[in-house]
Amino acid sequence: MESSLHHPAGGPPPRAGQEWPGLVNPDGSRWHYLDTAATAQKPQAVIDAMVRALGSDYATVHRGVYARSADMTLAFEAARRKVAGLIGGAENELVFTRGATEAINLVAQTWGVANLKAGDRILISTLEHHANIVPWQMLRDRTGVDIDVCPLTDDGLIDLDAAERMLTPAHKLVAFAHVSNVLGSVLDAPRAVALAHGVGAKILLDGCQAVARLTVDVKALDADFYVFSAHKLYGPTGIGALWAKAEILDAMPPWQGGGAMIDKVTFERTTYAPAPQRFEAGTPAIVEAIGFGAAVDFVTAQGLATIHAHECALVAKARAALQGMNSIRLFGPEDSAGILSFALEGVHPHDLGTILDEEGVAIRAGHHCAQPLMAHLGVPATARASFGIYSNESDIAALVRGIERTKRIFG
Repeated sequence: MESSLHHPAGGPPPRAGQEWPGLVNPDGSRWHYLDTAATAQKPQAVIDAMVRALGSDYATVHRGVYARSADMTLAFEAARRKVAGLIGGAENELVFTRGATEAINLVAQTWGVANLKAGDRILISTLEHHANIVPWQMLRDRTGVDIDVCPLTDDGLIDLDAAERMLTPAHKLVAFAHVSNVLGSVLDAPRAVALAHGVGAKILLDGCQAVARLTVDVKALDADFYVFSAHKLYGPTGIGALWAKAEILDAMPPWQGGGAMIDKVTFERTTYAPAPQRFEAGTPAIVEAIGFGAAVDFVTAQGLATIHAHECALVAKARAALQGMNSIRLFGPEDSAGILSFALEGVHPHDLGTILDEEGVAIRAGHHCAQPLMAHLGVPATARASFGIYSNESDIAALVRGIERTKRIFG
């Protein structure tokens, strides 16, 4: 059964080997790739855009006076507009970073250092990725701010009732995942924003798992910071984005110095370019930005609502199949977004992942850069199956066959 999603240019549904070359094994069979939450496979449209950018269209940006450089600069800035537009933002509010991790670190080391001090508090949650924990701990060690941790509901949602009780005027920042990379649980983002602003705090949302499947409008949300990466959005690695309200971004000091982020340099003094260029020191990831923009074009053409419905249907089928198997423990809510974590009694997730690989099925096995969440769940690791545009029911069937084989092997 092939995906029911339409081809971005119309015509037949996307097929492994045609639209998705990464889903084909050397013998021509389908690779059952269930690790999209770690990194998404790339559609041919993105690959083609990057090949052109690296080949026939290639030139540097912003500096050249020759025509091809000017053309590439236009394409690079068009990609910025596309990426910003995906989440309802403006191009002057969108900073290209090396990924969501760097985006969070940028906020911590610029806005955080400039605005937070000992006695201030930051609220994060139990399910956060390490990238939304460690930068705040580093900021704590530098400035003396305190970090509070919001608990989860029984089904794995960030407990916003608890957050409401915990928040005080001392809280200056709330940093939550929009969608959990382990549980697939979806944050009630409008309420989270309202709670943060109710005590005068800013809010940062980690949108890595959200932007590839949910419609996001940062202006309607009234978010302060929103971060995400390209490679989970069917684009390249090595590039991501920080969106921030223009007035916040304009007030933030630069983080890294060098070329492209300056206005004027003398040995006595340097003045800086306006945001977002102030935060983009050095030659940028030109080809990756073009790929990022192409990925936005691709998911926009597919339709985020269609993608989300497709993934939800697959998660529901996968949950039903695994619930019918003995010794399987499922984590997270019933309506998780594109992600399903589970444990097989008596089998370490790494062993399960190895046997599934022999069956041509790729899952993630480990702590998923969320060790505090693993401690909360009472397990050292989980197995995680995550779906994408290209996933279909044959992937679920292969997963079930592999689990059944694993159970036979381990008795």
